[in-house]
Amino acid sequence: MPTPHSDTRDRSAVRSLLRLWPYVRPVRTRLFGAAFVAVVASCLSLVIPLVLKWIVDGPVAGGDPGGVWFGALILLLLGVAEAVLFGFRRWLVARPLAGVEAAMRADLFRHLQRLPVAFHDRWASGQLLSRGTTDLMLLRMFLAFPLTFLLVNGTTILVGFVILLGQEWTLGLVLLAPVVPLVVVCSLFEARYSLVARKAQDQVGDLTTVVEESVLGIRIIKGFGRHRSQAEAFRGLSERLRGTELGKARLLGSVWALITIIPELAIGAALVLGTIQVADGDLSAGTLVAFLSTALALRWPVDSIGFLLAMSQEAATAADRYFEVLDAEEERETYDAGALTGVAPAQAGGLRFDGVEFRYPDAPADTTPVLARIDLHVRPGETMALVGGTGSGKTTLTALVPRLHEPTGGRITLDGQDITAMPRERLRELVSVAFEEPTLFSASVGENVSMGAHGEADEAALRRSLDIAQAGFVDKLPNGTATQVGEQGLSLSGGQRQRLALARAVVGRPRFLVLDDPLSALDVHTEALVEAALRRVLEGTTALVVAHRPSTVMLADRVALLSEGRIAAVGTHHDLLRTNAEYAWLMSGAQGSGGPRTLPASSGAQGPGATAKDPDGRSDAGGRAAPGKSAGVEGTAQ
Repeated sequence: MPTPHSDTRDRSAVRSLLRLWPYVRPVRTRLFGAAFVAVVASCLSLVIPLVLKWIVDGPVAGGDPGGVWFGALILLLLGVAEAVLFGFRRWLVARPLAGVEAAMRADLFRHLQRLPVAFHDRWASGQLLSRGTTDLMLLRMFLAFPLTFLLVNGTTILVGFVILLGQEWTLGLVLLAPVVPLVVVCSLFEARYSLVARKAQDQVGDLTTVVEESVLGIRIIKGFGRHRSQAEAFRGLSERLRGTELGKARLLGSVWALITIIPELAIGAALVLGTIQVADGDLSAGTLVAFLSTALALRWPVDSIGFLLAMSQEAATAADRYFEVLDAEEERETYDAGALTGVAPAQAGGLRFDGVEFRYPDAPADTTPVLARIDLHVRPGETMALVGGTGSGKTTLTALVPRLHEPTGGRITLDGQDITAMPRERLRELVSVAFEEPTLFSASVGENVSMGAHGEADEAALRRSLDIAQAGFVDKLPNGTATQVGEQGLSLSGGQRQRLALARAVVGRPRFLVLDDPLSALDVHTEALVEAALRRVLEGTTALVVAHRPSTVMLADRVALLSEGRIAAVGTHHDLLRTNAEYAWLMSGAQGSGGPRTLPASSGAQGPGATAKDPDGRSDAGGRAAPGKSAGVEGTAQ
């Protein structure tokens, strides 16, 4: 699945990394303290050449063994102090940075739960997973090491060159000569490395997606013998990632070579010039030793620039990828609290679709909408079956009720209240949904079912919902309702998963129930038992049920026929069988015969999907009232 990738050519690494400040601010004291400790420890290494100068020009030149031993003791103490300070720095940053990573991961997960379904439709799950794992690990590593040592090494280099110029300014200028070429090399490296780093991290996300899909779809892969093709796909992505990583290694190797060679040439030139000055008597041997020792002490801070810049670029890319998700707009939670007060008029009760249209957000503006001018009224306490061919928009229409998608036109009301005028939390307490493809989580049976209760369901409610769904198989599981069902519920059969999903939908006694073909995976005997129990539930709720089989349709008081994104007819099951050719064809199970056949003229049908029109232009089923809750047949807007 394609994933949006940002263009890194115009982005600033510093600007990207500065966005981490809100997470770093709470632990800034320890981070600044750790940086100070590291600066002190690094500067101690610059004191060692000064001690060497004193030893060479003093005790060594004067033949004083005691002075040499004293100087050696000072060097030992300086080395131990440097090691202890660096260890203390690591201790200071370990705990707070683990907290920063945990806070960023929690924010990412929380934000993902609030993003619209359309976002998750566009993004591959592996890309999101890699942002919450690999990218956050890179950011933690940056805060722990490169961020500190860019400051530490920069300070060490500055202090070191002050010492060098103080010891012998002519030799110091020789060592300063490589600064300009090093700045140019680092600038070119940073621009090229950022592009390759982004490419590599995106490819890690693609690879993660393939692994995840292969694990979740292992039954399909084995069932169709597609393990070789999956392995080839994985190998292809792995080779792409390997090539990108090798490109990164070549870039890093080349810049590291230049950053190492250029200062080495300068040190060599300074050694030659210093030796000549010592031979001419213009420079003491101790000063030359101290000068060269200081220059060598600065090798690591200079050599590490390329490595630190590479890690910083990877961290900047990781920050970009992280905030790409965090910047995605959440579901808008705008509503008028005043609109929730008052009593709705009787004719506005139930579930009503008024001129509803829908087009997917990423669809071109000139494409035909998935749903066009949907006018439909499910009266209070009524069950409406929604019937239509494959691709007619049934599932999309049901997804609009709990606002999993937002209509692009018209409005939907529950008991006269616009669903956009109430908080989503309140809306989803009123509306319960069971999807055709049941999704279970890595939790117990009871926890999966209780998710539909908008709180903790008691044992009585849990048992009632399981009885309605004919999920008595739960009692035969090793630990009953406490049995863990495993990832995606794959330890259960399709029919068992579907019954648990149905139990989840009814456990909270919702006022509105939306069922998307909830019985498709059940055998005929279990289906009959579930339908008998479900009838009792439907008597106390307003329900919209997507149906493909006549047995499911018979649960409903009325039926709405959805054809090519429009409501083609509304009526009772028997009336539509008699008056509508398309509906009769769908219910006959003859979908493979090439399309609906026109019924004889005596049947009253006017062709597929055709219905009589009233003077206002609304479709009318023209049939008799259904027995039960409905008192008559209304048009598509009723």
